[in-house]
Parts: sequence; structure tokens; C-alpha cells
Amino acid sequence: SSSSFHKPSVLSHSKMKMVPVPEQAHGNFFEGDCYIILNVSNSTSQSTDIHYWIGNTSSQDEQGAAAIYVTQLDKYLGGSPVQYREVQGCESAKFKSYFKNGLIYKKGGAGSGFTHVETNTFNIQRLLHVKGTKHVTAREVEVSWSSFNLGDIFLLDLGKAIIQWNGPQSNRQEKLKDIRDRERGGRAQIGVIEGGQEEASPELMKLMISVLGQRTGHLKESIPDDKPDQNQTSIIKLYHVSDASGQLLVQEVATSPLTQDLLSSSDCYILDQGGSSVMVWKGKAASDEERSSALSRAVGFIKAKNYPSNTKVEVMSEGGESAMFKHLFKSWKEKGQTQGLVDQVKFDVMELHAQPKLAAQERMVDDASGHIQVWRIENLELKEVNPSTFGQFYGGDCYLVLYTYNRANKQQYILYMWQGRHATQDEVTACAYQAVNLDNKYNGAPTQVRVVMGKEPRHFLAIFKGRLIIFEGGTGRPGVVNPDPGARLFQVRGTHEMNTKATEVPGRASSLNTNDVFLLKTHQNVFLWYGKGCSGDEREMGKAVADLLSEQDKQIVMEGQEPAAFWVALGGKAPYATDKRLEKEVAPHEPRLFECSNQTGRFLMTEVADFTQDDLDEDDVMLLDTWEEIFLWIGNSANQYETQESYNSAVEYLKTHPAGRDPGTPITTVKQGHEPPTFTGWFNAWDAHKWSNLNNTSLNKKTGGGGGSYSAPGGPGNIKSHNQRMSSSISNAYVDQSLSRAKPSGMLHSEQLVKTPNQLPQGLDPEKREVGTETFSVEASFCNEIKNKKSNCDSIYT
Repeated sequence: SSSSFHKPSVLSHSKMKMVPVPEQAHGNFFEGDCYIILNVSNSTSQSTDIHYWIGNTSSQDEQGAAAIYVTQLDKYLGGSPVQYREVQGCESAKFKSYFKNGLIYKKGGAGSGFTHVETNTFNIQRLLHVKGTKHVTAREVEVSWSSFNLGDIFLLDLGKAIIQWNGPQSNRQEKLKDIRDRERGGRAQIGVIEGGQEEASPELMKLMISVLGQRTGHLKESIPDDKPDQNQTSIIKLYHVSDASGQLLVQEVATSPLTQDLLSSSDCYILDQGGSSVMVWKGKAASDEERSSALSRAVGFIKAKNYPSNTKVEVMSEGGESAMFKHLFKSWKEKGQTQGLVDQVKFDVMELHAQPKLAAQERMVDDASGHIQVWRIENLELKEVNPSTFGQFYGGDCYLVLYTYNRANKQQYILYMWQGRHATQDEVTACAYQAVNLDNKYNGAPTQVRVVMGKEPRHFLAIFKGRLIIFEGGTGRPGVVNPDPGARLFQVRGTHEMNTKATEVPGRASSLNTNDVFLLKTHQNVFLWYGKGCSGDEREMGKAVADLLSEQDKQIVMEGQEPAAFWVALGGKAPYATDKRLEKEVAPHEPRLFECSNQTGRFLMTEVADFTQDDLDEDDVMLLDTWEEIFLWIGNSANQYETQESYNSAVEYLKTHPAGRDPGTPITTVKQGHEPPTFTGWFNAWDAHKWSNLNNTSLNKKTGGGGGSYSAPGGPGNIKSHNQRMSSSISNAYVDQSLSRAKPSGMLHSEQLVKTPNQLPQGLDPEKREVGTETFSVEASFCNEIKNKKSNCDSIYT
């Protein structure tokens, strides 16, 4: 079981029995074994997940036994868990999220005759090949120069000493330290060699050569990381699975976009994501045989389709669907979710502060009482708009709207980019360019929101206080005479000034809707038409907007009592929408977070499962999909290519989404340290001071893609001074374990020279060993403590 922070139970397969794995060994997997991971979340969803992990060299008998145990465990837990089949090297994002410090693949296993290497064993020689950025993995490889390449990191484990060799093209991650520390329980001494500057570490290189031999020829080029599995396939297929005839029958039912009503409780279904993953859905009323054999059928389906053996598999029961499964459907309604008439209760903005998630769901950062500035793009430049016309947007123009508000006694900014449907491409481009200029003027603080005409977010409506009017075409430029459209028809929707807007629609009868108020403006008359389904509040807002559009007297027209002149202006009677509008059904889709990075030399999006604020990597751009909105979070150290490419990827993500997403979904850009409540509300226990705290302690920053100039501890900036201190110590440690155990009395063991951080003198920060004379004076006092032992001060540091 686990808490909401996901500390799963891990069970190993030994001689076909399940054996609990000690918590300190979680994240270490032997290639010859199979494992079962049970994760029970204490979050509000109370979800349970079972993963079974298959090592590359595990036997078929072990794999079969694991599948049987998973089925038994699922049955014992009432059939509610989601089951995942994980294959070594191709694990799901959810699986990797349990092991924040990375995965280590080790040779051997109970079934292969090898013994498991313990972290406290010191007389060994191993080489670990480290890969990955967000999710780090380390695999044991042959102890030879032939295992090395220029693009990754390698750890040569010599028991009491570990040498880290950074490939010249590698991207170093701080999480690498967690991989190192798990080997030898953090008690080994560490030396770092920069592969591009080996001459700066002669002693460490001498030690490596003594183990690996003299290197001949050139090292291999970098091997690109496996392409992440999250590259979505827009074509998905749903298959019906049945054994009614006594034989297994699999029949295609539908292709994307899928709808929930295709699933029948009495059956089982397979959802195929183009071979990238296979999901099995078990109806509550399906037969016991169909439900218990779901996992084996998924594996059989993969074989029948000739899909790779590492294809991901998920098995779930009706009512316990995973977030990913729901995301593949156009709409999803939870049991007990009701549908009714629109609830027009005024939104209580004070609840935003008490309930951060509410602010995110309602997409409201404040009560809309801040300051507004509006510019129009004219001749590709910014032209300030007269405040008397604020709220009037023309489809032939592009606008920038800067909204300033206060939160926690600090000014915050939202920069809306409104793009008219009929604006030229040059104007749209200029709008984006000018937004960057304006953003720079405010030192990158504004949150940028792309607003597509007709899809204005709630907060955008609120800041104009009921004065928002969208004209289909034309321009608001002074002195420009727009073409005379004749009769103009505006649809007015809203119950108060925080949620009202008027939108110009085609001037014909088919545009009417019984649920709304419409304003029909001709050269002679102004009609205010009230549909039978509109409320008194909607009528009042209709009157207010009508006064903005025309100073003429308005003729009130009730639906069903229209004068002839009304129909003539609309070109005659025609059918229109007369059904009562039901409450908009917002699909209960859970948010999804993706990392956008080109650290491997290619731009990739990688999903982060069960995300927290800690998963926001300042070196990258992160994409948060809340279904109603897409957020692009820009880390302070993200490079320019990632920032530019992430927007294009967000647009492509919407276009290719298998659920047929609206391509006009708002895309909002958020800068690290300037996150609005509409973003932070999706994260549990958001820490508003986290970034300022990190900025005070962070020593290493990545400044470019593909490795950039990031320096691992002991990197290019200080490699010589650090490694000169380290090399003699590590050499001594290695020689010490290789010599006879007989030692003269009084000779110091190398572990006596090793100090863990909690053993250091008060005030000494091991992370700041290179910084400042004050720290140096503390180091000197530390040397004095051991000078009586006649040891070298430089040998202490690890």
C-alpha cells in the first residue's frame, strides 16, 4: 500500500513465489526476474494500480507466474485495480513516477543462477550505463571500453570508489547523484571525469585504464534515447471481445473519435492505440472467464497483430478506468453525474482563495477588478485603443490586452492575444511578435494567453464587465469605414456583467436560439428578441448590451409574437434551435503533464504521471493539458528552441488528439515564478516560494540543448582543482581494497577519512566546497581536527 506520495509495494518473483523487496532496494530491478508492484493511492480517487515488470532475461515460466499472481491479486482486491504490463526498458510514465530517483537494471536474478549484488559489497567491479533526462535509468553492462559512447554517462563501480565518466555529448542531471548514492549506500568515494577533458583528471584516468585497459580507437557516437511512448496516435480502434460461441472472437467496433456509449457492461473490449499500447476494458456484467482472462487475451492480441513484445498493456474494470483511457473518448460521463438546465448562479470569486482547484477549474485568477490596457495591431505596430471602445473586438483585427492585478502584494500580469478570424497572416504574426516585445518590457512576468475569436475564456469576459462585443468582420481603426452589412444580428449570452458577451452571427432566422437574447439592428429599427428559454437576468443583460450597440429605441419582440418587419429583415422565416439548452457537460478528464525537451537533439514530449510541483523542470518547457485549456510552462533555463517548438507542438497535440479535440482550445504560456492560480490550482500543495528558495541554492544550470554548458559536480568550471583532491583519495581507496588485509597498526582505513554530511563541522556545507574564503576557513578547521592522524586534508572530500 502507499500514501498519496506513491511509495508502492514491490514484490519479486523467486522460484515462482512472491517475495517482498526491501524498501531501500525499490528501483533496483534484476534482469532475470519478474516483479509485481502494488500502488494504492490515498488521494481522493483512492485508485489502486498493479504493475508486473518483466526482465529481459526472465523465463517464460516466471512471466506466466507473474501474470497469474496479478490476476489473483486483482480478484482479491475486488477487480477494481488497473493492471499494467511493463517490459524492461519500455516502462510506462506512471511506473517510472513511483521511482523518482531513477531505475537501475542489474544483471542476474534468482532464476538465472546469478546472485544479487548487495549495495554493501565492496570487492566488485561493475560498469553502469546511465541514460535519460526526466526518468533516469542505469543498466549494468560489460566492463569494457566497448560499452562506452560519447552521449551518455557511465559509472565505474569499484566498491569503495565510483568513477563517473560524463560523455562529451551527454546531458547531466542532478538525479544522477541519486543513482550513485544508491550504490554502496552512499559510502563510496566519487570522482568525476569529463569525457571531453580527460587530461584534466590524470589520476582518475590512470585508475580507469588499470581496470578497463588502454583504450584503442574512437568511442561510439551517442545513442539517441528511445522515442517516448507518448507520441499519440490519432487513429485508435475499439474491438469487441467475446467467447459466447466457445471460441475467442475479436471484432472491430469503431475507430476514433470514440464515444462512451460504445461500451456495454456485459462485454469486454480491447482499445488499440495503433500498436503503441493496448487497453482492455472489462464490463461489470461480463462473465468471470472473460474478466479473468483479460490480461492473457491482451498479450494474445499483441501477438496476433505482430506488435512488438514490449507493447504496453493496461487492463481495467468498468468504473475504474485510467485517466489515459478516458482521454481517448470524445466525452466521458461518470456514474451519478447528472444533466440539467444551466445553473446561472453568480460565481463567488472569494472561493478562489480558499479552494485553489476551483480557481483552476473556473479559469479565474481574481475578481476581474484589475487594470486593463488594449492595443490593436495597425501597420504591424501597436496602436493603443481608446478606453471608450474597450470591449469591442473586430474580426478583421488582432489585439493585445494586458491585464494587471495584485496577488500577495505583488503585481501580476496576463497578456491576452486576441486573433480575429479575418485578420491577415501578417497581422497574426505581428501580434505574436509584439506580444514578445511587451513581455520583455515586463521582464517576462506576464502569463500569455492565445484567445481564438469566439472562444474567449471566462476571465476575458469578466474584465470587460458586460461590454464585450465581437463583430464578425471589419476593423475598429479610426477613420476606416466598414462595408455596410445591412441588417446585423447579435446573440447575447450571460446573466451578469462577469459572464456576458454579444457575438455577431449571420443575419438570418436560422441563427436564432430559443434559449438566448438577440439584437437585430437595421437602418430603420432595432429589435430586442427574447427567446422563450431565456431568464430575467439574461434579458437585463441583453438590454445593457443593446444600449452599447445602438442609442436608438429598442422594440421588444417576444418569441412567437414577431412583427412582419422582423422576419423581412432576416430574409424570411426559417427553422432554428428550439430545444431547451441543457447544462454543458464538462468531461471529468484529469489533467496531464508533459515534458517538452530537445536535450537528446530531437524535440520530444514525455508524459509525467502523478505529477507534482517538483516535476516542473526548470531546464525545460512543460505542457499541462486540463482539457479546457493547454498551459505551456516555461522553465527559467529552458532554451529558445524548446520554447518556440513547444507552442507548435501544443497546436499539433490538439490537432492529432484521438478524442477529436477542439483546435481552438486556449493555449496559455506561463513563466516559472509567475504562475497564476488557474495553473497552480491543478497541483496539490503548491509552494509559491519554491522557486525563490531554489534559486538561492542551485549551483548548476543548463543553458542549452543537448547538454549545453551544464556542469555536473566537478564539471568543467572546477574539474581540475576538485579531481586533484579526489584522485589520490580514490586511488588509495581502490589500492587499499586490493592489497592484503594485513595492515600495520596505526594505518588509517580509507573509510576513516570519509565524512558524511551529518558528520561535518557545524556550518560546513559540502555543496559549497569551492565557494568563498569563509568556507575555506571552515575547511581549514576541519583539517586541524585530523592533523594528528597525519592524513591528507584533500582525502576527506567525497
